[in-house]
Amino acid sequence: MFWVRVAPAAAQVTAVVNLQQNMDMATLKSISIRLKSVKNIQKITQSMKMVSAAKYTRAERELKAARPYGEGAVQFYERAEVTPPEDENKQLYIAMTSDRGLCGAVHTGVSKVIRTRLSEPGAENIKVICVGDKSRAILQRLYGKHIICVANEIGRLPPTFTDAAKIASAILSSGYEFGYGKIVYNKFKSVVSYEQSNLPLFSQKSVQSAPKLATYDSLDSEVIQSYMEFSLASMLFYALKEGACSEQSARMTAMDNASKNAGEMIDKLTLTFNRTRQAVITRELIEIISGAAALD
Repeated sequence: MFWVRVAPAAAQVTAVVNLQQNMDMATLKSISIRLKSVKNIQKITQSMKMVSAAKYTRAERELKAARPYGEGAVQFYERAEVTPPEDENKQLYIAMTSDRGLCGAVHTGVSKVIRTRLSEPGAENIKVICVGDKSRAILQRLYGKHIICVANEIGRLPPTFTDAAKIASAILSSGYEFGYGKIVYNKFKSVVSYEQSNLPLFSQKSVQSAPKLATYDSLDSEVIQSYMEFSLASMLFYALKEGACSEQSARMTAMDNASKNAGEMIDKLTLTFNRTRQAVITRELIEIISGAAALD
């Protein structure tokens, strides 16, 4: 009768011990899988950082050569004292972003500037052209009716003047006649810093009525039209170069921070794994010693 009463209790204790061991093994396995996953992610972020560093070096070098394009066009408008017409309320905003992410708040900053302007009174006369899918994705949900054109395949390769000319051609052929506009882009300052800036856009009517246009000798409408087309392409090219340099520097910084965070997580998971394994070994030793003591 004594053995009949003890056997179920012993079986129950054995089942509890086996269950505890299985739980410990499952915990160790899950930690091991997560540790391996984080290590793979760290390898990817480190590789992306190295690639972005190489692209950033090239983008910064090309930006220096592209700056005269944008600065020259802006100086023409300033010296000729071109101002928007008072009787024209239509405005055009061009959001300069790209199709690629994992670069911090580069695209969000540009979209935020335009989103703030669209939320103000008088926004019904504003239209937006999105250069890059990121700005379209941010503005589409609330301000989709303001978007008249989207340029894709931006950011996969270094921007060229041909790309800027195609965007300018699409803007001029969109059929939207505006009196004033802005090109909103990210202006590169340093490896870890950039800011949102804008370039002015004017209609041909505004340029022809500029008070100091005569400074540039006698210009007929055909010459002004040709210059306006080239000026638009030049400013777009400059904005693309500034945005590409800012994007690569931001991606390099973001991937560096991601690699550091992954390293910290690896250290914590390794410590947790070692502690859990040590607890399992200690528990098994206690069970062996307790069993041996019970036999004695």
